[in-house]
Amino acid sequence: MRTIAIVGPESSGKSTLTEALAHHYRCVWVKEFARAELEEQGPDYVEEDLLAFAQGQLFALGEGIELAKRTPPPLVFCDTDIITIRIWSEEVFGRCHPLIDQLARQVAFDHWLLCRPDIPWVPDPLRVNPHDRDRLFAVYEAMLQRLGKPYTIIEGDRAERLRAAIGLMDTVIGPV
Repeated sequence: MRTIAIVGPESSGKSTLTEALAHHYRCVWVKEFARAELEEQGPDYVEEDLLAFAQGQLFALGEGIELAKRTPPPLVFCDTDIITIRIWSEEVFGRCHPLIDQLARQVAFDHWLLCRPDIPWVPDPLRVNPHDRDRLFAVYEAMLQRLGKPYTIIEGDRAERLRAAIGLMDTVIGPV
């Protein structure tokens, strides 16, 4: 089983890339749990919601892995991860719940794809940082480095991103 997390600042192409990779490899992909929750309940949330979002993301990942075991190839792309929730918590509330911190350190993917925000901002009711994406990208990269996670920066237009990610899958994690 191979698991790949796609992370990065808002409007950096994560969902688009995740879905495109899943279609290319005809495999399972896990959507961002928090986005679905916030679309349903509205954009307002409290700090305690982040722990629920982290637990929901892990549950969705577990379901994705179980599905991939039954429907080859054994590959799962995950649109965001616990590191994202950790960063989100620190950015919005100035701290992080110890369990989210622990999960961010422990939950292992085979590789992370870090999307550079070098594409146009697309407005969305849940997005709040149109002018801060480069700084947030640096926060993501520093966090991945601090936690010792294997990652690759993905950049360029949609086609370039997909080509780079497919090339990476074929060389870094091996044939699927």
